[in-house]
Amino acid sequence: MISPNTVATFVICMTASICCAKPVSAPEQPHGLSNRRGVLTLRGKPYSGVGVNYFSLFYRRIRKPSDVSYRKGLENLSAAGVPFVRFMACGFWPIDWDLYLRDRETYFKLLDDVVESAEKANIGLIPSLFWHMATVPDIVGEPMDQLGNPDSKTIAFIRRYTKEIVLRYRGSPAIWAWEFGNEYNLHADLPNASKHRPKVVPMLKTPQKRTKRDELSSQAMLTAYGRFARTVRKYDRHRVLITGNSVPRPSAYHNSKEKTWKTDSIEQFAQILLRDNPAPFDTICIHAYPRAKNEYSAGAKDLAGMIKATQRISLKARKPLFIGEFGAPLTLGKDAERARFTELIGAIESNRVPLSAVWVFDHAGQNKDWNITFDNKRSYMLKLIAQANQRMKIASQRRLDNTKK
Repeated sequence: MISPNTVATFVICMTASICCAKPVSAPEQPHGLSNRRGVLTLRGKPYSGVGVNYFSLFYRRIRKPSDVSYRKGLENLSAAGVPFVRFMACGFWPIDWDLYLRDRETYFKLLDDVVESAEKANIGLIPSLFWHMATVPDIVGEPMDQLGNPDSKTIAFIRRYTKEIVLRYRGSPAIWAWEFGNEYNLHADLPNASKHRPKVVPMLKTPQKRTKRDELSSQAMLTAYGRFARTVRKYDRHRVLITGNSVPRPSAYHNSKEKTWKTDSIEQFAQILLRDNPAPFDTICIHAYPRAKNEYSAGAKDLAGMIKATQRISLKARKPLFIGEFGAPLTLGKDAERARFTELIGAIESNRVPLSAVWVFDHAGQNKDWNITFDNKRSYMLKLIAQANQRMKIASQRRLDNTKK
């Protein structure tokens, strides 16, 4: 039995302890982007933003270790109101992986500087880990069908590199998401697949020839996606996962089911879109570009209609939509280029697409059609992106304020 005096003493001590204790701060929000019940969030708040593809951000460092031009590039983008970049966090050809295979410590020091530079510039990164679909099988000496074999050297390599990247950089606030690769789905189940096998360039360490086993199936693609995603989730349970897919071809369903080019219905489009962005991927990824003859997926008559249809499916699936690439090429001509780009930005805003990235910043190899810099004729696109981001920020805050009323 406790005496009244003991109780009083206990109460006094507890009161003093509470009064003198330091305020307890709210738990720190996880780094990067998350899917919270179907809503894309950054640092715990709903987020919408337009970024850029900075394809060669790390690639230029692999090919020429002294090239650190991306440092200034990241600083300038951040200052201009561009919040994040998507980039190739690997080599493209097998030969580009030589440094990683020979001297992993030096390889990661180069990538460390990219991440640290982004942290200093206060800009987000979406690294794409296996950009070119044939490269990992080529490195380990297997045909591409081994992307579909869970026990293959190809899958073992994917798991190892994924684990190394995620463990090394998951603590960085600069890392916003994890992406698998680039547009694998456009190569899956093609009726004329033999005409679209990966290029053979032996001097870049590809095989001497390709065979039917180097034709990508959706089954193999989805197996590789699954092993990547589950590996990431072992070490990072909250950042969003992205496939890197383009929008499904207008005939993707019939490609898979019948090996024909028959146009898919909107229902068939939705089925393929969800199939190709499977759990535990918690986003839907597409790339959106103008198409000849207005032959758009989802039964759409134009690009804006396709974005609207895809966003509708994304919302129903509670998976935020990421338009990982969009743009208007220089080859359209000055007026048509600007009109098409403005239309795209408008479609992204009006449909409340939470995340998108224009193609492509500071990539001299595409000066004739897609390259955007602060000094060329397409620099106005960066200004329009910054303006869109400001409008999105204001609209998002208004919606947040309304929910609190």
